[in-house]
Amino acid sequence: MKEQEQRLLDLDGNARERLVLWIRRRMEEYGITLEALAESMEADAAATKAVMYRDAYGNTWDGQGDKPDWLARAIYAGQNIEHFRC
Repeated sequence: MKEQEQRLLDLDGNARERLVLWIRRRMEEYGITLEALAESMEADAAATKAVMYRDAYGNTWDGQGDKPDWLARAIYAGQNIEHFRC
């Protein structure tokens, strides 16, 4: 599989370089530092990890504290809590 990935990178290396250049220019244009970008990515990852349960309407719960009403109602109606696990 690594050979195939390497071939794709070789074939698309020019596109990758253009994309990197475009990203660097946008970062410069908007004053985005690598540190700010890293912090933002870490915050996004932490927020994503925090959500343990989600329903079809976008309601979420991190599993801490009391169950939210939307989840309590679903469980009372017979739904298994594992159905909502992310």
